[in-house]
Amino acid sequence: VNGNCLKLLLFLFTYYIRILEKTGLCSQITFGRYVRQGRKLGLDPKLFIQDLQFNKVPVRVYQPKATSDGPRRGILFFHGGGWVFGSLDTYEKVCRYLSRESDSVVVSVQYRLAPEHKYPAAYEDCLNATLHFLQHLQHYGVDPARVTVCGDSAGGNLAAAVSQTLAGSSDLPRLRAQILIYPGLQALDFNLPSYQQNRGVPLLFRERAAFFALLYLNGDALHMKEVLEGSHIPPDMRLKYRKWVSPDNIPEEFKVRGVKPLRPTDFIAEVYETVKRFCEPNLCPLLAEDSVVHQLPESFILTCEYDVLRDDGLLYKKRLEDNGVPVTWYHLKDGFHGIISLYDYCGFSFPSGKRGLDSVVNFLKSL
Repeated sequence: VNGNCLKLLLFLFTYYIRILEKTGLCSQITFGRYVRQGRKLGLDPKLFIQDLQFNKVPVRVYQPKATSDGPRRGILFFHGGGWVFGSLDTYEKVCRYLSRESDSVVVSVQYRLAPEHKYPAAYEDCLNATLHFLQHLQHYGVDPARVTVCGDSAGGNLAAAVSQTLAGSSDLPRLRAQILIYPGLQALDFNLPSYQQNRGVPLLFRERAAFFALLYLNGDALHMKEVLEGSHIPPDMRLKYRKWVSPDNIPEEFKVRGVKPLRPTDFIAEVYETVKRFCEPNLCPLLAEDSVVHQLPESFILTCEYDVLRDDGLLYKKRLEDNGVPVTWYHLKDGFHGIISLYDYCGFSFPSGKRGLDSVVNFLKSL
């Protein structure tokens, strides 16, 4: 898409967000889901596609029609949307592309959404669907040694959490890899360099990142101001996690656009009581202990320069590498949050988004 079309799209998105901010929570969510719902596509000449249930969780399975010399790769895909938006239809084109181009069986998971279903509902749905798939791989012609979890944004969070949960499992096939596309991995610090630099950059503003995390955790966005300021984390806990969540761990090249040192805000115990589950790794995988992280499978992390979540990906990349986990990192220097989900979206085509999607396909082919 040319620069003018991109500017128009981003302007319209920003305008749409400003309108939503003046409406009630219910109206925001209803309208947001309507806009993002996607549309039904026709048959795909190269894929068998069927809607099923895995452990009572709705899924859509994509299987290449072409004959194969042996079992195929398997991919569990968890969609993005801030745990609030997104559906099987929203990511239909992305999942079809992954299945066709990598010659893999893709399982797209429709987990329950917040705020109707709070944490850990989405995580539990993704885990239960994954467990079912791992127990029935032969039925779908999938190689037990080549199963990958994959997700973008909130889906990347869920993929990381599921991967950690299964890291020490001995009675199931071990995951071959995890693919995390601009994942959100922590809710301790909303003032990392990427949050400061990209606070007003679509498609995810800084305030919206905290808003979605709170909706997923509690079903409401109370105390968003305190969470953005950092008043929700006790000083001793902030000190404990500083080795993993700190601007000091961000490479200097990502600070050239400016970073302002911020004074610590006063801790508010009442707020912490409402959000203390932010410190659980199933919600914030960046906080997992080293004993878990070092067992994780080979990893692919995609980050975008113009994304508040950029530094979450960079910090997790460092944690994985420090624990001896092989990491393939792909950085879109001209990318923004959500760009993968806009693949072939309403006639738009973003070259950097296509490059990002193809980098995922190339990683899958290497497995």
